[in-house]
Amino acid sequence: MAAAARLMAALCRDCGADPGEGPVCPACGSRRIVRHAELFTLHIAHVDCDAFYASVEKRDRPELAARPVIVGGGVRGVVTAACYVARIYGVRSAMPMFKALQACPDAVVIRPDFSKYVEASHQVRALMGRLTPLVQPLSIDEAVLDLAGTAALHGAPPAVVLARFAREVEAQVGVTVSIGLARNRLMAKIAAGRDKPRGFCVIGAEAREILAPEPVRLLPGVGPKLANRLQAQGITRLAHLQGLDEREARRRLGDDGPALVRRARGEDDRRVNPERETKSISAETTFDVDLSRAEELERPLWRLAEKLAGRLKKEDFCAGGVVLKLKTSAFAIRTRAQRLASPTRLPDLLFEAARGLLARETDGTAYRLIGIGAAPLLPGHLADQPDLADPEAPRRVAAQAAIDALRSKFGAAVIGKGRGLK
Repeated sequence: MAAAARLMAALCRDCGADPGEGPVCPACGSRRIVRHAELFTLHIAHVDCDAFYASVEKRDRPELAARPVIVGGGVRGVVTAACYVARIYGVRSAMPMFKALQACPDAVVIRPDFSKYVEASHQVRALMGRLTPLVQPLSIDEAVLDLAGTAALHGAPPAVVLARFAREVEAQVGVTVSIGLARNRLMAKIAAGRDKPRGFCVIGAEAREILAPEPVRLLPGVGPKLANRLQAQGITRLAHLQGLDEREARRRLGDDGPALVRRARGEDDRRVNPERETKSISAETTFDVDLSRAEELERPLWRLAEKLAGRLKKEDFCAGGVVLKLKTSAFAIRTRAQRLASPTRLPDLLFEAARGLLARETDGTAYRLIGIGAAPLLPGHLADQPDLADPEAPRRVAAQAAIDALRSKFGAAVIGKGRGLK
């Protein structure tokens, strides 16, 4: 292959042709050319949908293509997502809606429709599954793929297959994706964020050099608290971490120090594991004796709601809806589901939704098992956002945070609600 023989391999992202050395593809006239010495040998890819919720809304309302679109509003008081046009004006996720509209008064505000976003996510996921069985979803709109050994199957190296995949997503699903291609998962994720939207960024052997001038917050998992701790030691850039040997890293940063230094150098040995996807989170219990009365069933249901809320928080998810599971004394299973007005992981809200479902099933039937689950699962940052129409919402969140803090310090039994008592 002529392109492979040159120092810099090249690919036209719009037609898949070898564009040669010029800035324009001679086959289709596109300027969307990607070049890299390792372009046709790298196989770890991170795929991230661009402004996913807003893109789905623009897909369904083509007249909004050039308009600033904010997903949120309605009874919700904050921005759930914003398109790239709105972001130019400074609109960001989780921003209070009144501030977003001050920054971008001409924005079109659309209430979120999570069932529609989940459906689009499944379509994108299905197209990923045609590329390789090694697909590990990370959230509703992103995943990491390992395409090693797939060149013979597809008749092309991973880079060509990924460019074709991006075109298929646009044509079949109506949204765009950005792709990062690298030697490992960490660098693939960083690459995917460097060329948005509709990006295709490749990072190979130069990973350490690229990372050196970047702030420490660039690394996934380095939040404000850790960044402040590093800054107190004069570590503000990844180059500062790269220069530490393992002994010094452990002395200054604790047991996690050496791993942090390796990541700062662009090293990551995590494999793509398709079995790591969290498809559902639930909790259930079987009774010692069958129960039939509502008040008898509500007590264990509340304890399960608390357990479900804890698991959602631990896995960094929230519930877009609630599923109630009941098993009768005759071992017949009943499942009932209800969408929530807004995503949550507060046990009170999960319980209230499930209790409403339970009320319709307490018809004298004896049950031997009860369970509660979250479906669909949504990213954790969407949970319990401020709501201008519900002034009590921040108080509920603060109250639950206080309960969680007490239990973390003194144990789960230190505080609880009467409805959970046996």
